Order: sequence, then C-alpha cells, then structure tokens
Amino acid sequence: MILKASFFIIFFTLFLHWETSETKSQGEIGQASLPPRGWNSYDSFCWTISEEEFLKNAELVALRLKAHGYQYVVVDFLWYRKKIEGAYTDSYGYDVIDKWGRMLPDPGRWPSSRGGKGFSEVAQKVHSMGLKFGIHVMRGLSKQAFNANTLILDTATGKAYEEAGRQWRAQDIGIKERACAWMTNGFMSVNTKLGAGRAFLRSLYQQYADWGVDFVKHDCVFGDDLDLDEITVVSEVLNGLKRPIVYSLSPGTNAKPTMAKDISGLVNMYRVTGDDWDDWNDVSAHFNVARDFSAANLVGVKGLKGKSWPDLDMLPLGWLTDAGSNLGPHRNCRLNLDEQRTQVTLWSMVRSPFIFGGDMRRLDDTTFNLLTNPTLLEINWFSSNNMEFRYVTGSLSSPGKHGLTHNSKNEGKTSVLETRVLVLRSCKDVKANGWSTKVLDNDVAQVCWEESSNNRTSPFCLYKRKAASASEGVMVYNHQSHGKLHLLVTERTELCFSASSNRKLTSKESSRGSFSRCRSHANQMWELNNNGTLKNSYSGLCASLDIVKASSGGVRSWLATGRRGEIYLAFFNLNNQVTDMSAKISDIAKAIPARRRSSNVTTCTAREVWSATNLGAIKDSVSMSVKAHGCALFVLHCN
Repeated sequence: MILKASFFIIFFTLFLHWETSETKSQGEIGQASLPPRGWNSYDSFCWTISEEEFLKNAELVALRLKAHGYQYVVVDFLWYRKKIEGAYTDSYGYDVIDKWGRMLPDPGRWPSSRGGKGFSEVAQKVHSMGLKFGIHVMRGLSKQAFNANTLILDTATGKAYEEAGRQWRAQDIGIKERACAWMTNGFMSVNTKLGAGRAFLRSLYQQYADWGVDFVKHDCVFGDDLDLDEITVVSEVLNGLKRPIVYSLSPGTNAKPTMAKDISGLVNMYRVTGDDWDDWNDVSAHFNVARDFSAANLVGVKGLKGKSWPDLDMLPLGWLTDAGSNLGPHRNCRLNLDEQRTQVTLWSMVRSPFIFGGDMRRLDDTTFNLLTNPTLLEINWFSSNNMEFRYVTGSLSSPGKHGLTHNSKNEGKTSVLETRVLVLRSCKDVKANGWSTKVLDNDVAQVCWEESSNNRTSPFCLYKRKAASASEGVMVYNHQSHGKLHLLVTERTELCFSASSNRKLTSKESSRGSFSRCRSHANQMWELNNNGTLKNSYSGLCASLDIVKASSGGVRSWLATGRRGEIYLAFFNLNNQVTDMSAKISDIAKAIPARRRSSNVTTCTAREVWSATNLGAIKDSVSMSVKAHGCALFVLHCN
C-alpha cells in the first residue's frame, strides 16, 4: 500500500507539472505564442449579457476548461448599450459614454461599473480565477460621441487635447462617410493623420489597460472593412503600454492572404471569415479559406510582441442564441455530432484559436469532450507542417455513384460550377490590375474588367458617373468626392456598386460586391488608377473579377506532424452521403518535409481518434468509410 501511495503521489506531481507547463506556456515565449483558447459571449448572448451571467460563465471556464489551456473570457460587443426597449444591434442613442467620447459599461447590466470604475472590478474577479479578461470594441469613434462633439483626452496631461492653440473635439477627427458598413448608426473611422485622432485612440486603449483588460477584439477594421491606418496606430499604442494586451481583429469577410500580410505583424489574431454559426454551409465554407492562409505561410508568424494566428472564428457549440438577437441562450447547436467533429478537427489541424461560444452553464458532456479532446488540443498547439493534403480519394458508398477525388491529377472527376464574382483584394495584388475605361457611342463612359483573350464571355462593365459632391453635407476631412466615381449597374439606374455589405455576413456568405441605393458614402466611392486598379475609398482595397469554383460536396484532407514525430492525417467528407476515403502511405511520406528524400514506402501503425479504432500496421494506404459531413482523424507512427 505504501508503494502504491508513493507511486500515486509521484504520478500526480508529474501530472500537475505537465498541466502547469502546458497551460502557462502561452505567455512564456511571447504574446500569443500558441493559438489562444478561451470563451466568448457572442454565440450564446449576442449583445445582451449581464455582469452576473458573465462572471458565472467565467467561473465555469476556470472550473472546467482552464486546465485544458482555456485562458481568456471575453465580453463581446455592445457592453455599453442600455438594454431597454428600442435598443438593438444597430440602434442609435442608447450607449453610455464619458465626457471624452469613450464607451462605458451599461451600469444596468454591469452594476460594478458605477462611479466610473468601468470593468475594473470584473477584471479583478476574472484574474482571481486565474483567467484573463477580454472585451470587444468597434472601429474608431461612435456616432453618438461625434454628434455630442465630445472633447478628446490627452493621456499625457489628463486634460483636453490641445494643438495649434485650440482644444480638439470628436467632430474634428471623425470621418462620417467611413462609418462601419454594417453598423452605420454605431461607429466611424477617425483621422489618424491628425494628432488628435491618434490621441483619441490612445485614450481608448489606455483606459482598457487601466481597467485590467488582457485581450481586445477590434471589429470592423479588417477584410471588406479594412482600416489599415487604425490597426497600425492601435498596434503602436498597445506596443507602448506597460500592460500586455492580446490584439485580435474581427470579422474579416473576404479576407485574402495578401491583405493579411499587411497586418499579421501588427496583431495576434485576425478573423479570416464572416461570423461562423451552427450551419453546415458555414462550416464547409472554411476549407478553402484555411487552405489559402496555410499555403501562404501565415500560421503562427511574428505578431505583436509574439505571434499571430489566422482565426476561423468561435466554435458555436452547445447552448446558443441567434445572430442579432435581443434574446440570450435559448436553443441547442443545430450541427449534428459528425458536423461538430468536422469543425473542431479542422480548427485543430489549421491551428486556429479555440474560442468556445456556448453557454457554460449548460455545457453538456458531448460538447465538453469535443473541447477538451487531448489529441485535438495537442495538434492545435504543438503540430507543425500543417497543410491541406491533396492526394486523397473518395468514392460514394451508394451503388452506381461515380468516384470523387481531391487529387491534382484527377480533379476533373468532381462536379464543379464556375462563376464570375466581384471580390476585393489588396491593391498590391497583381490580380487587381484589369480595369479600364470604355466610351460608348453616346459618350457614356464605362469601367470594364478586361477578360483574358481566350474567354468568350462578354466583358463585365459598370457605368460611371462623378460621385456626389461635398455640398450635400456628408463629406468631411480629405475624403472628398473629387476624382471619385459612382459605379452603376445601368446608365439610368440608382443602384451603385458597394464594397461591402450593410449587414454582418456569415462564413458561408461573401459580400463579393453588392449593389444598393447610391449614396455619398466612401463604401460606394471608387478611383480608377492608371495601373488598372479600381480602389475603394472605404477600405483602400481594390475590386477584381474572379472565377470562383463552387462545389456542393467532395472530399478534403489535412496533414500535420507532431512534436514527437507522429503524423496526423484528417479526412473530411463534405458530401451528403457516406464516402469511402483513402490516402497512400507513399504520398503521405512525400508530403512530410523530413521524409521527402526517402524513396522507400513507409510502414505505419495507426489509430483513428473518433471511433477509437486501432488499425494496426499499415503498409500501402489508410482507408475508412466516413459519414456525411463527418471526418476521420488518424494518428500515424511510421518507421
């Protein structure tokens, strides 16, 4: 009995040491040195969460998930909005602001914030649980503060910001025509070229640091809503603060790797999709995005005071609410178990941050087991060489169905629909060069995308006219309409080409250009440059016409190597029925950098994680029948 007790003590001590080293390792090498893990309130509460509800969820994260590396608890958007009749996600006039135009927690929902304390007490309680506290913030300046024309705080003096012999106010720095496209009653960009604009942003983030914030999720500044100037200034401010704050960008609809290369070194996380909800089409929409960002070598590169990670969004599992709802958690996740396994497996293989969105108070065993699966968490934090593996084949199990592949030599066997769509990308991308002016017989001018010579489809053209003038009372700062264009569908229509949607988009949706009533908003203003780029005044991104391949199904696979030499192989069945999938060991070996020079076929032993099946020794290929929308995850040990 003494020997058994001694063995137990030694084992328990080693386990605690492992747990401590694993869960603390995020902060020891650098900021976000590993993909962050945590909980966010949006999927379960939308904007309506209260202090009591938040702290209860935080307590449960500390109790159940902290030991598995879940470190951050984040209040998502509109914590400053009063929850009263008439308030919703894009209402106006219901927000709590201070005399400097900065947002304050709604004291009705966050009673500890009274007396100007902000989130200080909430942050202290979160820290006492051994967790880190985060908040969601929007771009720039609120419309409410702009209309109130509040003074700007100079954090260096503690007084109103003064320059050129006068005090500066909100209306000196706000850019009304650059209001957030999907929250026009909420927030607008600020002029970061002005000292007062930079002072305002400093005052915001200094206040967050004073409250004890450890994580900031900055929304409406990336993807279609790119505001590179604000991201740059905020990153500089955070870099200069004494308190380390993880910097996350959101939402990222239509984000491209070339766009991400401009910001990855300034931040720690950045969304590369629209909002992910519990819909299979949302899940499947992530595969191409994940492939592109991994292939661009953007996973885990140098970021703000550490590393940065492409973010596939929160995991909408468990007990949830609905997008834009004023109602808290009230329903279960609509994904079936196979689809949920596919989602967490992809997030793991891509090394996306693991941020859980369900209500912790109703965390069921199935969801808990998905979030804490040790193989997934090991892959997510410590795998390398993560890539989409193209040499996988699949055959539908139903008799008489044709074979499907995701093999570069056999892609013609899949049914793929091609369509032309308008997309936004970095103006540095060579794919953005292709626009020119065309004059018709009646002297009407068009802006047309030049198709390749072998393309027989008619060219895509928009009619151009001079943008609305500043006299209409909506142009400020130097974003005048001079030289800018409105692009119309037809000569006499009043529908103009918009750079981004007027609502938040889900992952399965892409703005890909939209048409809406013409207005004097930078979102609809374009500039045709001599190099053939068509630049948008709202985001600074350029439009192009892309050929997009869409498929309702197919098979996909991902590959990664483990820190102990193991190989992780994931099969994903995007088809609507059971599919037999297979990959050759020789192809797997060629894809692993350390094994590429080996000419011998490797023999491996394998186990499949979700079925807990031990496949034993495998010499030629790994094969398994995979359920519709399901996946298989293999751990291979090869000679």
